Amino acid sequence: MQNIRNFSIIAHIDHGKSTLADRLLEFTHTVENRKMKDQVLDSMDLERERGITIKMTPVRMDYKNHILNLIDTPGHIDFSYEVSRSLRAVEGALLLVDATQGVQAQTLTTLEMAKHANLKIIPVINKIDSPLADIEGVKNQIIKLLSVEDKDIILVSGKTGEGVERLLEEILTVIPPPHAEDLKSKSFRALIFDFEYSNHEGVILYVRVLNGSVKRNDELNFVKSKYRFLVRNVGIFKPQKLENKELKEGEIGYIVTGIKEPGVARVGDTVTTFAHPLPAFGGYEEPTPLVFASVYPETQDEFDDLRSALLKLRLSDSSLTFEEEASGALGRGFRCGFLGMLHLEIVTERLKREFDQNLIITQPSITYEVEMRDHSIEKVYTPIYFPDHGQYLKVREPWIHLTIISPSDYLSNLMQLFQKHEAEIVDMSDWGENRINLQLSMPLRELMRNFFDELKSASSGYASISYTLGELKDADVTRLDVLIADERVAAFSRVIPEWRADEESEEVVEKLFKILPKELFRIKIQAVVKGRIIASRSIAAMKKDVTGYLYGGDITRKMKLREKQKKGKKRMQRDGKVHIEHETFLQMMKK
Repeated sequence: MQNIRNFSIIAHIDHGKSTLADRLLEFTHTVENRKMKDQVLDSMDLERERGITIKMTPVRMDYKNHILNLIDTPGHIDFSYEVSRSLRAVEGALLLVDATQGVQAQTLTTLEMAKHANLKIIPVINKIDSPLADIEGVKNQIIKLLSVEDKDIILVSGKTGEGVERLLEEILTVIPPPHAEDLKSKSFRALIFDFEYSNHEGVILYVRVLNGSVKRNDELNFVKSKYRFLVRNVGIFKPQKLENKELKEGEIGYIVTGIKEPGVARVGDTVTTFAHPLPAFGGYEEPTPLVFASVYPETQDEFDDLRSALLKLRLSDSSLTFEEEASGALGRGFRCGFLGMLHLEIVTERLKREFDQNLIITQPSITYEVEMRDHSIEKVYTPIYFPDHGQYLKVREPWIHLTIISPSDYLSNLMQLFQKHEAEIVDMSDWGENRINLQLSMPLRELMRNFFDELKSASSGYASISYTLGELKDADVTRLDVLIADERVAAFSRVIPEWRADEESEEVVEKLFKILPKELFRIKIQAVVKGRIIASRSIAAMKKDVTGYLYGGDITRKMKLREKQKKGKKRMQRDGKVHIEHETFLQMMKK
């Protein structure tokens, strides 16, 4: 194991992780020049289109008789769970900092993860070739942050390849080789840090081998699920899967299981020899969903297809949670939990692209803790089940702790933004070079009200943000219901702050007024809060001249026809139902 180095690249979003990984692959000749392209390790179309890494990607490189196992990680805060998983499988990390932007909020978050995992950290400044690079200034930030010396910081350009050779030498020197625990056994044991599903090969485990070795036809079992299986194949990542005779102690690779049952394999589980099992390795904390949204198929005939798609998607995204639910307006669907708004967006887009699903997605919400009048506690994760006013004593909601780093010139704009979103400033410090570090607390629900976009707008795109889930606090919120033709449409219900009831009610009524098609009778649209109608509009009935075919003659004939039409409209007003098209739901979910 002395010739093995396992490491990850961690950084703030857009600091150049994937580009640097490209240069490492190029320099070590892992990928042929004719096959080189930008973002080699970003295999999904979504990653290439958006220019971001969504899934961690392992790859094996050979350099000077050493095996270098790299796990490229995402940078966006919504995918920090991917980062935490990768860090459990390695001994070191490259902390990448953009020479033009310096240390950002997510830099601090990923650094804390690496420290918690007791990893050896190599500080790296990227984009030194940029004319906007402030190398000395960023060096000072890193020295202050890590208490390192100037000589310990590696300068590279992911674009030109400058400094990559020195970085590789530093990896060999600084990052320690893996070590095996002395369990007085030659049995196999490996940590599952990710997996994927193949229709042909079943579940494919991404593992870090902790003890022993594994080869084809070995009999293994999962420590947690107790499921036993025969190994169909093993291999390494180059970066495509490459079959190998065996995986040895300290290596990173994959195991083909042939398992096609969902829920057997779990990230963080330990896989070990069935005949001589070893104890479980300390795994991962289960990810906590922060945002919930209901996902429905456009037609109920596609419900089973949607369930199958979600099960398969969860095999490649273990942070996704879902459970079946039903809505009177939309039929059967699934209540899904996500790590953030970007995670929600990515998952729904993958369902559409990879599984050809036509979806209706409801308004995102969070989990509220409601104390009922009998002092029982209920968890409410959808507005549909939020109790009526008078049925509960108090409501508590999750808050988040935010770190925002921004140029101080935008402080005034940021203060207005914080007030709008009920954020409380906990601490504010000088970050040097005309930058400030803001520590805030804010209700989680406010994060979903375009907070990211408004933050970028208020700071001209210069502010960076990172957040962690905090404690529960008392909340002054209530449920807003929408009545259409005197019938409540549950899909349009939402939980809102009481002080914003008037604004939100007017907004939802006005939007429905514009997009609902006319009927043969007048349609009332009402927003109701605490049993009171806050906002109301009516869509006039479709008009038809029932006397148009008449000409001349007695006026009383026309009067009779109009009276008959009037009575018919009154009857339809009383008995008629409004059928809301799926397109209407889709338009309501859009910002």
